[in-house]
Amino acid sequence: MSIKIFNTMTRQKELFVPLEEGKVKMYVCGPTVYNYIHIGNARPAIVFDTVRRYLEYRGYDVQFISNFTDVDDKLIKAANEMGSDVPTIAEKFINAYHEDTCALGVQKADAHPRVTETMPEIIDFIENLIKKGFAYEAAGDVYFKTRSFDGYGKLSHQSIDDLKSGARIEVGEKKEDPLDFALWKAAKEGEIYWESPWGKGRPGWHIECSAMAKKYLGDSIDIHGGGQDLAFPHHENEIAQSEALNEAPMAKYWMHNGYINIDNEKMSKSLGNFVLVHDLVREQDPQVIRFFMLAVHYRNPINFSQELLEVAETSLNRIRTAYENLKHRLTVTADLAEENEKWAKVIEDTRAKFITDMDDDFNTANAISILFDFSKEANVYLQEKNTSKSVITDFIHLFDELAGVLGLTLQKEEELLDEQIEALIEERNQARKDKNFSRADEIRDLLKEQNIILEDTAQGVRWKRDK
Repeated sequence: MSIKIFNTMTRQKELFVPLEEGKVKMYVCGPTVYNYIHIGNARPAIVFDTVRRYLEYRGYDVQFISNFTDVDDKLIKAANEMGSDVPTIAEKFINAYHEDTCALGVQKADAHPRVTETMPEIIDFIENLIKKGFAYEAAGDVYFKTRSFDGYGKLSHQSIDDLKSGARIEVGEKKEDPLDFALWKAAKEGEIYWESPWGKGRPGWHIECSAMAKKYLGDSIDIHGGGQDLAFPHHENEIAQSEALNEAPMAKYWMHNGYINIDNEKMSKSLGNFVLVHDLVREQDPQVIRFFMLAVHYRNPINFSQELLEVAETSLNRIRTAYENLKHRLTVTADLAEENEKWAKVIEDTRAKFITDMDDDFNTANAISILFDFSKEANVYLQEKNTSKSVITDFIHLFDELAGVLGLTLQKEEELLDEQIEALIEERNQARKDKNFSRADEIRDLLKEQNIILEDTAQGVRWKRDK
């Protein structure tokens, strides 16, 4: 194996050598579920899904964990604004996250731990930090003693003195040093809370991932990933907490994806350029969005615009057309041609180039260029007078293999005809009468995937296309 990863900690590419041969423990910070995810949240989901797929393609057994922050200030505010409660809001947007990322071809993690389900481990983690002298309680809050951890700032490459100059103690905070950060927050009147040795309260943001990573993957992991915006202070604080308690490196490799701008401007609600994935996947083929994201190296910034999305769609369609041409030729060729060493070499060289570029810090931009070149080679081959079913099949198989690693689907889904929809609705009605609810649910999900909306009326089930 010769995979190299750019490690944010060392700021250089390093040969990937997992802690345990053949296995990879990987943790990626997930969203705070107070709203639908935006296009910036989608990038790490796609990037690290692809990293996971590639590591598995290269033969590693990957244990992949990605969390949900399902209680914090934003969730409390959203619940108040919507006249609801935190658990209800969290459940709604966790379901929406899975729906939206699934549309983007993102596989579910091996586990998606939630803060609210990890409270005993979080409280235990904090108690042990206090016992070891790395944290202290102050009127119901608990803070981490930042200066007690030697090496704070090593991920973001900032000195403790530089950090001190920008640190402030906010109103209501009871910390001893401006650099200290909250591990536990005392509950305010009317807020959701949990009982703890320090009174009613809830965790600080940073402690959550440290506790969940430890619970599911152990004291040290191979890869910790997330957006570039998380490197400081979130990941810096995770390192301090985890390494102070566990006395071992939290992660061997730290990976961070670049930012997304919208039409060359930073995305923000005030500018009105906040793009929600929930809306975008209803207007645009989700595979085009994924293709667009992977066409830029994960560490580089991306400029998102409708024009650039259309360019990505054109490029993906060219690859899909070559793939469809191969599929069609396979059904009509007489297979009179002999095996051709030239084309066998083209196919094998393409696979080798793909692996070489993906081994180099998961260079999906080059990998997509290789797919594009491969589609040109396929078109050239199909111009030959005599073609071989065997060679065509090899072309198709490699397309499936490499596109699958990138999470791309080259086979276009055919839209259901009206009579097919009517037949499925009739079958669903009968399944419900027969109390075969699993089949009824399968049909409902199939129709939903095809953007078919069902409406129960007094006259029966009506449907329409959500385009």
